[in-house]
Amino acid sequence: MSERRQPERTRRLVLHDTTDAVSQCRDFTRRALTEWQWLPGAGSGSGGAYETADDALLLVSEVVANACMHAGGPSSLLLRCTGDRLRIEVTDASPVAPTVRHPSDPARPGGHGLLIVERLAREWGSEPVDGGKCVWVELDAPPVLRQGDGTLSGWRDGFPHPA
Repeated sequence: MSERRQPERTRRLVLHDTTDAVSQCRDFTRRALTEWQWLPGAGSGSGGAYETADDALLLVSEVVANACMHAGGPSSLLLRCTGDRLRIEVTDASPVAPTVRHPSDPARPGGHGLLIVERLAREWGSEPVDGGKCVWVELDAPPVLRQGDGTLSGWRDGFPHPA
C-alpha cells in the first residue's frame, strides 16, 4: 500500500510596475490562505489557524514592503504550502541581500521589518536570482491543520474536504 502525501500547493503573483504592491500581495495571500483553510471561508474555518495566518500576512507585508523601499519593488510573490509549512518568496531586481538593522531608538518608526521577520519566521534568507534576489520566509503550518503524517487535515486526494 503506497503512502499518500499532501501535494504542494503553489500560487504565484507576477508584479510589473505595480502600485500598492503590499496590499495586492496581502489580498492575494489572504485568498490563498482561505482556500488552504488557514483562514475562514464563508461560515467555516479552523480557529487555531488564525494566528498563524495573521503571521503569514504580516510576513508578506514586511518582505514586500522591504522590496518596495530598498529594491525598486517586487517582481513576483510565490506561495508554497505543504503539510507542515508555508514558504513565501518575493523576488526583486536588486542583487543586494537584506540585512537586519538594529534601530538605535526602538520607539521610532522604520528599521523593524526584518526584526519582525526574524521573530515570526521558522527560517528566512535570500538567494541571488537572475541579476536580482529572492527573499524567502518559512512559517510552520498551524498545529490545528497538521496531522501526524505531516499532511493537512481536511485534505484528501489533493482537494479540501470537511475535517
